[in-house]
Amino acid sequence: MTPPSPQRCAAVFAQVERVIEERWGVPVRIRDVPHPFTGDLDGTEIHLDYDLEAEDSLFIVVHLFGHTVQWNTDPEARAIGMHPGPWDDATLARLRAYETDACRLSMQLFHDAGVHDLDQWLSDFAACDYAYLEHLFRTGEKRPFRSFWTAGHPHLTPLAIPAFAPQRWTTRADGVVV
Repeated sequence: MTPPSPQRCAAVFAQVERVIEERWGVPVRIRDVPHPFTGDLDGTEIHLDYDLEAEDSLFIVVHLFGHTVQWNTDPEARAIGMHPGPWDDATLARLRAYETDACRLSMQLFHDAGVHDLDQWLSDFAACDYAYLEHLFRTGEKRPFRSFWTAGHPHLTPLAIPAFAPQRWTTRADGVVV
């Protein structure tokens, strides 16, 4: 699959941003996110770095929305999201479930916003994201993100977004956030 055009990414970003802010009351802030991070969350807001390509911005906003839902509904998910390491096999299995469910919530957000043409893209991006994290946490080596990209992953199954009340927890500035 060819990635969506920058114009398509920007249009979908505007759609999902509106849904995130209006339906769930979670503002999306574009700002300078401290390097090396490209986005952040605290349970009540989503922050994206101002210097991102449209495709990366789109994935990061929907993915961090998924984590925002998790943090506000599941203390175990919040705990794995703040886990500083070490990353043994059992903890990595919990991380995989956490990351997969965040992307399944992202898929539901797409569908709720009327976006149905990016299921394969999101599924492939999610697989790349987890492969990157697993490699980083197993080896400590930070390779280029896109070097983990493979296409054609099975489509993620949307996960219903439960009702939640946003509550502030922490940001990377306050500690480790995955």
